[in-house]
Amino acid sequence: MQRAFLGFAAIAVLLCLGQAQALTLSAESDYVITGYEVALVFHVLLFVFWLGPDVGVYVWSTKAASATMTPSQRLTAGRMMHTIEFMPRVCVSLMLTVGGILTEAVGLDHPTWQWIGIILLGPVWLFIVVVAYFREGTWFGGTMAKLDDVLRWIVIVGVIVSTTYSLVAGRLEPAPWVAGKLYLFAAIVFLGLMMRKQMEPFFSSLRRLENEEPNDEINNAMIASLGRGRLFVFAIWAALLIAAWLGISQPGSPYSAQPSSALVVGSTAQEG
Repeated sequence: MQRAFLGFAAIAVLLCLGQAQALTLSAESDYVITGYEVALVFHVLLFVFWLGPDVGVYVWSTKAASATMTPSQRLTAGRMMHTIEFMPRVCVSLMLTVGGILTEAVGLDHPTWQWIGIILLGPVWLFIVVVAYFREGTWFGGTMAKLDDVLRWIVIVGVIVSTTYSLVAGRLEPAPWVAGKLYLFAAIVFLGLMMRKQMEPFFSSLRRLENEEPNDEINNAMIASLGRGRLFVFAIWAALLIAAWLGISQPGSPYSAQPSSALVVGSTAQEG
């Protein structure tokens, strides 16, 4: 009961702070919600629902690997990992599309062919993620899971090549910080693939608990696998936080010293 009360109190404080900030921003704006603001809020939500559940997955993984838990508790922890993991996968699939839309607001123009790729990537990737998750264990779900891995490698290479080309060509001069975010995104996707590889013994050992009693072989395999995967998890979190800082501070941008609301008001005034 005490924890629930503290939780509600914390939420109430956050809501009050959010309302105060919203009133401050509304005083600086013309009370018109722009497409940029909608995309920006969505972008922030993707970050929150990526990092937050990812931390939850890690916490449950430590419980699943704990030899002090009963087999039933460890299997429940594994199922919780699988359930929570769905949200970060969704956020990853949509992040590039939403980010690409936002770059238009900071002066980065995209040719038509690139716009088509940006807009289609999110829905297509999301479809693959959803099918792979909900049809897991079937031929179709397995095919989508393999396609997801292939697409991630394509995204890694594509982002690195296109970002490097844009830097050399000077296309990112209005917002050089975008290059940093794109490189970090490619690194995060790569780290995620490496983390999956390191965690394979963890999940195979966890499945053994469905039919076997815990033993040193299973426990040691899970602990060792989690220890290797932990390094990639921490690296992903660090990259996410750095990317968030780049998005907020926008180093090298003419708007870097202005709050996001000023950017919106300024761009609206120029259009008017």
